[in-house]
Amino acid sequence: MDVKDVFRSLSEAPGVSGYEFGLLELIKQGCPWADEARTDKLGNLILLKRGQGPEPRPKVMLAAHMDEIGLIITKIEKEGFLRFSTVGGFDQRVLLAQEVVIHGRKGTLTGIIGAKPPHIQAPGEQGKAVKMEDLFIDAGFASAEEAKRQVRVGDLVTLKRRVSQLAGSFLSGKAFDDRAGVAAILECFQVLSTVTHQADVYGVATVQEEVGLRGAVTSTYGIVPDIGIAIDVGFGDSPGLSEEETIKLSKGPGIAIGPHVHPKLHARMVETAKEWNISYSLDPSPYPGGTDAYAMQVARSGVATILLSIPLRYMHTPVETLDYRDIQATGRLMAMFIAGLDHEFVEGLTCF
Repeated sequence: MDVKDVFRSLSEAPGVSGYEFGLLELIKQGCPWADEARTDKLGNLILLKRGQGPEPRPKVMLAAHMDEIGLIITKIEKEGFLRFSTVGGFDQRVLLAQEVVIHGRKGTLTGIIGAKPPHIQAPGEQGKAVKMEDLFIDAGFASAEEAKRQVRVGDLVTLKRRVSQLAGSFLSGKAFDDRAGVAAILECFQVLSTVTHQADVYGVATVQEEVGLRGAVTSTYGIVPDIGIAIDVGFGDSPGLSEEETIKLSKGPGIAIGPHVHPKLHARMVETAKEWNISYSLDPSPYPGGTDAYAMQVARSGVATILLSIPLRYMHTPVETLDYRDIQATGRLMAMFIAGLDHEFVEGLTCF
C-alpha cells in the first residue's frame, strides 16, 4: 500500500467542513494496518491499532483533520450567475479566475470564478483586491430558472485541482491542510505494523477543524486518551517570511513547544528524533488554539498533548506545497515514539 497515492486521492477528493463523508472509505481502504475502524456520530473516522502490552494498555490518540475549506452557494442571480460565501478561512485574493466544482442537486458541475474585467473598473479599483461580494461563479447558465434545475442555495463548491508533481519529492495541490496529517497517521500505522508497541493507538481523521475544532473535541471526549498527538501543517519557509515564523521544508516535522505541549512529551519526542536520526525543527508556539492539539488538551479533565507540524507553503490556497518526505518523517517519528512508551512513562505524565 503506497500511502503517497492515498494522499493524492485524498487531496483531490471533496470534503468541506461538515461534509467529509466522501473521504471515509478512501482512508479506511488506505490503512490495512488498522485492527478496527469506526465512525462516530459527528463523522470522525477512528482507526485503532491495538498494542501488545497487558491490559489496561495506555491509549495514544493521533488526530489530524480531514476537512477542507470551501465555498457555499448563497444566491442565484436572475442571469444565472451564482453568488457564494466561504466555509473556513479563504483569502478572497486567491479565488479570482479559479476553476471550481459545484456539488449540485443532480451531480457535479464545473464553473469558474469571475469578476469585472480590469479594463472597465472604476478609477482606483485595479490597485485593490476584488471584494468577496464582487466575485461570482459562472457555470454557463443562461438564466436563474436554468441554474435552479441543477443548483440550489446551500450547495457546496470546491476548487478543481489535481495534485502536481514538482521537482524531487515536492507536491502541490489543494487541501494538503490537513490531509497531509491524515497521511502521516497512515504512515505511522504502517511503521507500527513492523514494530512492537504496548499502547493502543487511535488514529483519528477529525471533522470540522476549520470551523471550530469540533471533531477533535468530541472524539477526544469519547476515547479518553492518556496521550494526544495532533498533526497539522505549519508555515513552510518561503520568500518574505522570517525564520522565526516558519519551518524549513525537507527537514522533517516541527515539534511544537508552548503552553499546549506537555514538557515531558516534548522532551521524549525530541529524544526519539535524535535516537532514530529523524530530522526535525523546534516550533515555538506561544499562542495555541488553532489546531486539534488545543481541543485534545482541554478535553474532560485534561490530556497530555503535543503538536507536530508538517511544513507547508502557501496555506489555504489552491497550490499548497510540501515535501512528501516530511510526511514520512512525521509518521516514522510518531511510530518510534509510541514504540518506546510504557506504563511508567505514562503514569509519570501527572508529575512535573
